[in-house]
Amino acid sequence: MNLKGRSFLTLKDFTPEEIEYLIDLAANLKERKKQGYTGVSLQGKNITLIFEKPSTRTRCAFTVACVDEGGHPEYLGKDDIQLGYKESVEDTARVLGRMFDGIEFRGFSQETVEKLAEYSGVPVWNGLTDTYHPTQILADFLTMKEQFGRLKGLNFVYIGDGRNNMANSLLIGATKLGINIGIIAPKQLHPSENILETIKPYAKESGANITITEDINQVKDADVIYTDVWCSMGEEDKAKERVELLKPYQVNKKIMEMTGKSDTRFMHCLPAVKGNEVTGEVFESENSVVFDEAENRMHTIKAVMVATLGR
Repeated sequence: MNLKGRSFLTLKDFTPEEIEYLIDLAANLKERKKQGYTGVSLQGKNITLIFEKPSTRTRCAFTVACVDEGGHPEYLGKDDIQLGYKESVEDTARVLGRMFDGIEFRGFSQETVEKLAEYSGVPVWNGLTDTYHPTQILADFLTMKEQFGRLKGLNFVYIGDGRNNMANSLLIGATKLGINIGIIAPKQLHPSENILETIKPYAKESGANITITEDINQVKDADVIYTDVWCSMGEEDKAKERVELLKPYQVNKKIMEMTGKSDTRFMHCLPAVKGNEVTGEVFESENSVVFDEAENRMHTIKAVMVATLGR
């Protein structure tokens, strides 16, 4: 499958077959790394990593993945670049596109990453915006495939803030790949009508069921229970009110038992606030695969770079 020259901004831009190809490529690259092989796919390639928002997994994953394949990563933090301040995003994109072979962006606005892709002339990869987090979804799905041997037909339940970038991206990815997805959240934190209208055709084509509810009992039969922090970056002023609102939606031992399955997996994109969205007991349990997910960020990000830029 040829994805050369493509940007990776949102899973909306990719077919189910292309998403599955990236997951399978990541599994292959992971196996090769475990066997001690490093690649040369990005040899001679210079890649810039733009970070308006700080990161552990995203920064480390892009850096290690790039070096593993022979490329050179260059980190640009918010104090290293004039993006959208002294220089327009469009002009910065045209400068970086002449110096670098690929651009990663992690920041606030989806519009910024889209402008970088439009004006740079090189592949641009979304490391997170306020709207989408597509590289995380690839890591989540690789982890699920490792755990269950399949994706289509699995029952996936996301609990918590149902209108953040993770919920948006999980809804897109799950419905494209035929994963049944439930969002359990207070009504004021339900997904937007816009995202629900977007995913309906995907679900119709794949056969995925979509459930949006306030009812915590809908965790029954879940293969995966997923949660995220109750306050995303930039929402710290809402912390107290959000904690009060979401207390009934904490993932705890009782919630895990309500699935009726002993092998339900707990997932979280990290970092986690233990005691808020999840108890330490569940986080540290045998059913938790959060650190498999964290590692898989690197393998799936490597697959995206190799597929879109590599030789």
